[in-house]
Amino acid sequence: MKRKETCLCLCLLMILFIACSGEKKKEDSEKGVETVLPDNKNEVTVIPLRKQVFNHELVSNGKVAALGFADLHFQTAEVIVHIWVKNGDKVRKGQKLAELDKFRLGNKLLQAKNALEKARLELQDVLIGQGYAAKDFEKVPDATMKLAKVKSGYDQSKADYDLALYEEQHATLVAPFDGTVANLFSKPMNVASTANVFCTLMDTRSMEVDFSVLESELPLLKKGDKVQITPFADVSAVHEGSIAEINPLVDDKGMVKVRARVNGNAKLFNGMNVRVSVHRSLGEQLVIPKSAVVLRSGKQVVFTLKDGKAMWNYIHTALENADSYSIADGLNEGDTVIVAGNINLAHEAPVSVVKNLQTGRK
Repeated sequence: MKRKETCLCLCLLMILFIACSGEKKKEDSEKGVETVLPDNKNEVTVIPLRKQVFNHELVSNGKVAALGFADLHFQTAEVIVHIWVKNGDKVRKGQKLAELDKFRLGNKLLQAKNALEKARLELQDVLIGQGYAAKDFEKVPDATMKLAKVKSGYDQSKADYDLALYEEQHATLVAPFDGTVANLFSKPMNVASTANVFCTLMDTRSMEVDFSVLESELPLLKKGDKVQITPFADVSAVHEGSIAEINPLVDDKGMVKVRARVNGNAKLFNGMNVRVSVHRSLGEQLVIPKSAVVLRSGKQVVFTLKDGKAMWNYIHTALENADSYSIADGLNEGDTVIVAGNINLAHEAPVSVVKNLQTGRK
């Protein structure tokens, strides 16, 4: 009898222990849930959705080229006696750059001039021998005059004189336009090469930028569209220009060449790599900041504010620029869009507005 009573007591104690343990685990579980899921509202920033002018932005990489560009050569292989400029110098149109030794060229010109005078006398003798007086030379028929010039050697002497005069005049190299000197490596007292470039002159005030766009982007471009040029070497420097040419040819990679004119302010170098940003106004559209769009299962979602809760909206964007999207469908004008604090939101999650970007109120 005592043995049965002892077993019964042990069973009751075990039941009581299990019940107490279950209550403790339940209390711990509830505390854990409360810790993991606090009853705090998500703090968000909102903005009213309004129509505004949307500027489409197309971004590409390009290369700078000087609008005015000339490789300058000497016409004769004579010794360079003077070089008045160096690389990087700014020069004006007509300014002297370098000069050759003119002794041989001057002597050659004098000989050619004497030969021409002699040929002129020979021409007169031929015409007089044909029965024409000196005062009637202007009345000589063209065929007779041509034959007389060949017989006297006048045409050949005139060509030799013109060439000698040209070489003597071009012994001094001058700037054909305002620009900057580059690629000047020759030294004085060395013979000039007629095959190699003496120096390059570039007009860096006006520059061209060549870049490529996809053929699908052609409808978004037209001549005169504004462009911004940012050199990779200095991302803080921005130069403005406009599209000057669109090459009407699509290459085998589906790309189209575009050329823009830009004011380089003498700070862009020929051959410089740049980032090209083309801007074009597409009129008033519904526009939202890029921060308002989040991805859910690969789809674009925007949360709007309604009655203190975040409402889930699937949307489709049309175009984009550096910081905004234009909306094709999914939202209506006047909706209050959540633009910050939306990363971990769920549908109908309670939210607290900390700032309205339209009014600036917190």
